[in-house]
Amino acid sequence: MDAINAFLNSASNLLFGTILIWLLLGAGAWFTIRTRGLQLRHLGSMLRSVASSRSGARGGISSFQAFAVGLACRVGTGNIVGVALALVLGGPGAVFWMWVVALLGTATAFAEATLGQLFKVRRGDGTYRGGPAYYMARGMRLPVVGGVFAVVFMVANGLAMPMVQANAMTAALGASSSLTPWQGAVIVTVLVAPVLLGGLRSVVRVTEWLAPVMACLYLFLVLLIIVTHPLQALAAIGDIFAAAFNLRAGLAGVAGGVTAALLNGVRRGLFSNEAGLGGAACAAGSATVAHPAQQGFVQVFGVLVDTLFVCTATALAILIAGRSDAAVYTPGVTGIEDPNVSGTLTQTAIASTLGQWTSWPMTLLVLVLAYSTILGAFSYAEVCLDYLTRAPWATTTLRMAAVACACIGGGAALTTVWTLADVLLGVGAVLNLIALVTLTPWVLGVLRDWEAQPTWDGVGWMPTAEVRFVATDNPYLPGRLPGDVWDDDVDESLASGEQVRGAEYY
Repeated sequence: MDAINAFLNSASNLLFGTILIWLLLGAGAWFTIRTRGLQLRHLGSMLRSVASSRSGARGGISSFQAFAVGLACRVGTGNIVGVALALVLGGPGAVFWMWVVALLGTATAFAEATLGQLFKVRRGDGTYRGGPAYYMARGMRLPVVGGVFAVVFMVANGLAMPMVQANAMTAALGASSSLTPWQGAVIVTVLVAPVLLGGLRSVVRVTEWLAPVMACLYLFLVLLIIVTHPLQALAAIGDIFAAAFNLRAGLAGVAGGVTAALLNGVRRGLFSNEAGLGGAACAAGSATVAHPAQQGFVQVFGVLVDTLFVCTATALAILIAGRSDAAVYTPGVTGIEDPNVSGTLTQTAIASTLGQWTSWPMTLLVLVLAYSTILGAFSYAEVCLDYLTRAPWATTTLRMAAVACACIGGGAALTTVWTLADVLLGVGAVLNLIALVTLTPWVLGVLRDWEAQPTWDGVGWMPTAEVRFVATDNPYLPGRLPGDVWDDDVDESLASGEQVRGAEYY
């Protein structure tokens, strides 16, 4: 077992410490250049797509519901603990590089969500399934590679992730009460079982309101800190820019220097917004929209919410508290004696500025963050299972296994399982990034079709209700799109309310 743990740790460090950092940065730069900076040119398209995302589902999963599932996974405990760790190791400057990475990541997020939509398949219940496995099989013509991705992602998100996040939930309960881990595991099981056993529709119904409410409440809490500490807030923002370019001494993290700020900010930003890792594409492919690019723009908004709002809110809460009380956080000092301080740094910072009454609200927030991550990750697993088989017994087995894993993980800290999940997610991310770059012509074709719409005004302020994508004889696509989801006659029949079941292509 020690040898297995050592191997998994080495593989995880190689994937997330080196390989994926360069691949994710490269993909972000690639799509930013090839789309001519769509994240800036299409700001109007993004806002319009988000504003209209609750309509047009026609009995399926709405664009907003798909966005909420992705947001549930993006905005997790890493936004609290991970950002704190970035500040400890890299100092305030790490926040600036998180912003830069998020800006690049929006282009990658657009690409994977758009491809998830473009190559999706129809199910008989009026919903769709899409994501990396589908565009690997139907776009790259490599169904075996799609199967490998589906297996590793299904195991990581459907079995390992419930264990990891359930353990975080019971740890939070144990820290604020006298509950034992196994007592907490029972509570976790009671919470997750009804939703997971209900499948994807049940998950999206819960995350549709849970994820946005959770993010808004947390942002409100930090906004309260900023309003009551305006001078410290302005100074904290100044520290972020000063530390990013080494303009002021004493702002480096424990690791020291501009390089440490850059590396830790990049790493936290990449793995927080999840752009390019493949999960959000699974959610995006399940939405019912009139144009693939529409869901791409909605997922871009998810990256911005995660990094520019939630991660920044965590960083400001800590930096403001440090300005008021050096014992809470001091760059280059905090974390030297206690390397695990990042685990509770955010809670300590909020309590020091707003009072100890925030202890239970923060515990509840951690619970909800972990809970929503379980739901979102499981939805990814069910999409991947649907690629492998549609046998009802397989779906039921996965749902029951996910509930059992949440119960086991809540009561026992299975370190090997956690590391295995990291390795599996890393392997899936590498496959996904290769697929994204390979299928770039399809992404650009869809974007050009969006820009060729009759109502396009050059900035994206067109009504999305009038946008329509048809793959048949589309001059912007690099080839024939397999399947009939985006055919002209199918689109017309769906618009009139007729239920059509298309052919299945894998």
